[in-house]
Amino acid sequence: QVQLVESGGGLVQAGGSLRLSCAVSGTVFSSMGWYRQAPGKQREFVAGITNGRTNYADSVKGRFTISRDGAKNTVDLQMNSLKPEDTAVYYCSGLGIARNYWGQGTQVTVSS
Repeated sequence: QVQLVESGGGLVQAGGSLRLSCAVSGTVFSSMGWYRQAPGKQREFVAGITNGRTNYADSVKGRFTISRDGAKNTVDLQMNSLKPEDTAVYYCSGLGIARNYWGQGTQVTVSS
């Protein structure tokens, strides 16, 4: 059974940092990513990593860094210089053969 479990969310002041982690079990994805969904908005792409190559949404470039640990089968998202508009539920995703797999999400709240 494939499972993705996020951790590391919380409340932080603007300008602060958080590190999210996603632990994967049951499979190894070649492509993984982080998405977020703010209240009243659609889920949006934040960052992705495929075979070591990374890409980011323009809104987080230079502030967020995605990384993988193959030995632990985890994918992390280091978030620096956080802004109130980064407030959202953050989801980890893995691209499978026939579908995307999702974690349950972790709340990130940035206060001004």
